[in-house]
Formats: sequence, structure tokens, C-alpha cells
Amino acid sequence: MATPARPIQLHRFALSGHCHRVELLLCLLRLPHVCIDVNLAAQEQKSPRFLALNPFGQVPVIEDGDVVLGDSNAILAYLAARYGGGDWTPASPELAAEQQRWFSVAAGPLAFGPAAARANRLFGSPNPLEPARARAHALFALMDAHLERRAFLLGERLSLADVANYAYTAHAPEGGVSLADYAHLRAWLERIENVPRFVAMPRSTPAPA
Repeated sequence: MATPARPIQLHRFALSGHCHRVELLLCLLRLPHVCIDVNLAAQEQKSPRFLALNPFGQVPVIEDGDVVLGDSNAILAYLAARYGGGDWTPASPELAAEQQRWFSVAAGPLAFGPAAARANRLFGSPNPLEPARARAHALFALMDAHLERRAFLLGERLSLADVANYAYTAHAPEGGVSLADYAHLRAWLERIENVPRFVAMPRSTPAPA
């Protein structure tokens, strides 16, 4: 399995689920890396220096030698292809398509549901809270049913689909979205957390509603 010539630099915000999914895969792949914290409150991600790395002004960003890449799901795909040794490559076109669908879930319903509710409670974002919570519960009901007969989102082994969807699901209660009704979903989270080299995202306590 390939290794980087020098540690990968991960520009991140530690409480971002988008950043956590990249950090989690770096750990699962045993890739040497250095985390560089970006002060979002001070708008550091909009500074000329950061915009030279990512014109979209968003974290995460990785620097891997001459490769500079933003967008968490794109980074997952890159790291798996470059350093995964085939272990993270879907075994069939059908599984590849299913993985892409879960990337779309992470960028869509997950981001605009539980992640948006959490951002409202933790960071005072203007996302309307109750619609975000409703989207979260609709998504979690679907995921819970999907996970009733499989250990992970693509079957019986951990995949990038799980890495992409883990953090904002696990931290949904920080946005006031309970996981109590979703036993299969909670069992899935526990299986991920028991994977060797798993690293957690810090827990946060929201301000009173």
C-alpha cells in the first residue's frame, strides 16, 4: 500500500463533520498527517492565503505533496484511490453506483437535515431549525430500514459510504435530533466506532434553545 512522501496536511475545523470524515479516513488508512486548524469564526477560510488553496473558501482542504484538494467527498475518493490499495474500491459497478448515491446523501439530506440542525444549535446559523429536524428524521427512518439487514451501508464491510455519513449522524442529538427510535442506525454507529483506528469527533453542548 502506498504512503505519502511526507505527512498530508489537513486544513480543518475540528467540529466539522465534513472535516472529520477526512480525518477518520486518514486514520483508518494509517496515513501520516498534520491537522491545521482554521478559525472559521475569524473568517480565516476567506483569507487570500486560504482562498489560494480553495477558491470556494471551505474546509476541509488537504495538501498532499503537489496535490491540493478541497471537498470532503472528493478527498475521500482521492485518498482511497491513491492509498487504499484497492481495499476501498467497490467490487462492482453496482456497488460503485450505490457508494456514489450515499455520497449524494451526505451532500444533500444529511447536510440539510441533521447537519443543518446542529449548525443552528451550535453556531447560530440561519438554517430554519424545525424543517432541518424533520428532514433528519425522514432520512434516519430510511437509513434505519436500510440497515436492518446489513452491517454497513454497502453490505458487510466498512466503506467510504459509511465514512461520509457517520459524523453528522452520530452528532445529530447536538441539533436536537434524537436517535432513540432508530435501533439499527445506532447499531451501525457503534460498529463504526469499534473499527480499529477509529477517531471520534469532539462532542459539543449546544446553547439553550
